Amino acid sequence: MNLIYDLDLTDLENYLVSIALKPFRAKQIFKWLYEKRVTSFDCMSDISKDLKAKLNEDFIFHEFKIRNKQESKDGTVKFLFELEDGALIESVLMVFEYGYSACLSSQVGCNMGCSFCASGLLKKQRDLSPGEIVLQALTIQKFLDEKEARLDNLVIMGTGEPFDNYDNLLKALAILNSPYGLQIGARHISVSTCGLAPKIEKFADEKLQYNLAISLHAANDELRNKLMPINKAYNLERLMDAINYYESKSNRRITFEYLLIAGVNDGVNDADDLQKLLKGRNAYINLIPYNEVKENEYKSTSPKDTLRFYDLLKKRGLSVTLRQKRGTDIDAACGQLRAKEMLGD
Repeated sequence: MNLIYDLDLTDLENYLVSIALKPFRAKQIFKWLYEKRVTSFDCMSDISKDLKAKLNEDFIFHEFKIRNKQESKDGTVKFLFELEDGALIESVLMVFEYGYSACLSSQVGCNMGCSFCASGLLKKQRDLSPGEIVLQALTIQKFLDEKEARLDNLVIMGTGEPFDNYDNLLKALAILNSPYGLQIGARHISVSTCGLAPKIEKFADEKLQYNLAISLHAANDELRNKLMPINKAYNLERLMDAINYYESKSNRRITFEYLLIAGVNDGVNDADDLQKLLKGRNAYINLIPYNEVKENEYKSTSPKDTLRFYDLLKKRGLSVTLRQKRGTDIDAACGQLRAKEMLGD
């Protein structure tokens, strides 16, 4: 049987037509799933008994088991979810002045091999289905329901490379964005990629309103090759060609994410490289304090040097923001809690 959350509205309409029913029922079912957040077809009071029986025959609900949950004093909550097949994935809930934001995973494990990232400690086992991506947000929203709060923003920046699971990602986003789904506006959803250039171009052709973020972390090929092996396949010249194409199609502002790693990418030369690469673009750099992972030797740039690097970029005419460090008292780094659980630390 299929997971009901794997179906977007069009899929569900087509299913209903295939069993000789009116497609408008799909909106009713979506409302029960995502607005009332029931976990049984039998709870859907405006659905006929025969349709309930057919839905029970063809589809299953699956609620994630919360294998572990860590709550930080700053309000950050890290979830370790166990899937139906026993696989483990992470999601993070963060609290900002503008509301609640969730960081979702797109794969079980990751094959991108970024040297600073805990996710790469455990290789990719499989892609997440659309419903498994959706269920992360839905489970977090149920957690927020207890606080009478709403999930405002989503970033697909957890374990896995989203564009390596492209079709499932787009279907999940359609459900999350749907006015009959979780109703999260497209401008409040960001997809982060390490730089799969052909998929960036494909994403541009979709003409969607989601935000695009590039995990950059180095602005010269030599350093980026060391930090992010994907750069050997799609170097900065190829990546920027793809970004140029995206900008020409979307006219959207791109975020370049830049982890600050002490003594690695936080020097004057690194600021100069960023200026050469990005000045004059409709983009901004999001400086991210590095959450240290004990399995590698990288250290987070000190607060003093972080502000120094921020000033270096501002003086070079770059648009830059500094993300507040969160979850420092829990295993908040991407993939950290999952790796800790699976490696037995």
